[in-house]
Amino acid sequence: MVLLVTGKCASACYYCPLSAEKAGRDVIFADELKVRGKYDILLEARLIDAEGTGITGGDPLCTPRRTLGYIRLLKRRFGNRHHIHLYTAGRCQPSMIGKLASEGLDEIRFHPMQSSWQRFERSKVASLMTAALDSGMEAGIEVPAIPGKERELLRLAASLERLGAGFLNLNELEYSEPNIEHLNRRGFSVRSDISSGVLGSEDTARDVIGEFKGDMTVHYCSSGFKDGIQLRRRIMRRARNVARPYQVITGDGTLITGIVEGPPSILARLRKDIGVPAHMAFYNRKKRRGELAPSVLERVAPALGMPAFIIEEYPTADGLEVERRRL
Repeated sequence: MVLLVTGKCASACYYCPLSAEKAGRDVIFADELKVRGKYDILLEARLIDAEGTGITGGDPLCTPRRTLGYIRLLKRRFGNRHHIHLYTAGRCQPSMIGKLASEGLDEIRFHPMQSSWQRFERSKVASLMTAALDSGMEAGIEVPAIPGKERELLRLAASLERLGAGFLNLNELEYSEPNIEHLNRRGFSVRSDISSGVLGSEDTARDVIGEFKGDMTVHYCSSGFKDGIQLRRRIMRRARNVARPYQVITGDGTLITGIVEGPPSILARLRKDIGVPAHMAFYNRKKRRGELAPSVLERVAPALGMPAFIIEEYPTADGLEVERRRL
């Protein structure tokens, strides 16, 4: 589960992909679910069969009491086998590291500003990392593979090796709606028409991995892997847990549903006048529509005398619709 505990952040990274709905705002999301209470977090974790949680932001340490409380909540409910890692720019007091460790945080991933990569051992984040390692947590760095910054990244990797860090994670630099102008202004371009990755980012990551001679793990994660593997698996698990008997789960984890939009009286008509079995029709009050099996709707649509549709949507909390076909 991805738990965004706040959109606030003291850094101003030009490549930040956080959406306008979240960036700079003190909001909480568990995956796509806007959180109004702790039970929303526990619900989402159960709906996706989460084996762990990534706590992110913004910067979670901009709201330290909230972050500590959520670590405590997850560990108490799901136990020590529920792995929790946290992302932070490292703008906190050293005492915070001990508090995170005492609540059960398993791993911390620092995101230092690009300006500190070449002199990382002299930075404040380096001292925080040492404190995290001394506390027994896994600790390392996660940054984007910025084209042209191979030398800086190799120096960062060498510093981490000397400090005893566990890893350096290189993410493919990605375009998103909030950072398009910032990336274009710096001369970057998209890798292809079907990718949000920045041209040259993967080459940079491969060069760094190939040239680094230390024993520390240097890992690369592409935008395609995050979307095609990580996200897809999470969506598939959620689909299996939330799909109603009349909905069809696709190979990508989306849901196919027959719908008729209108007031609740639609449901009575579907069941009594058209003869749809009770367990195969449902009224969605939030979206104000009757829902039934696509195959059944295709059969009874001519008798309805009103617009009917077969739709495909994600099983996520926001229920993003990706396709609609009118019958």
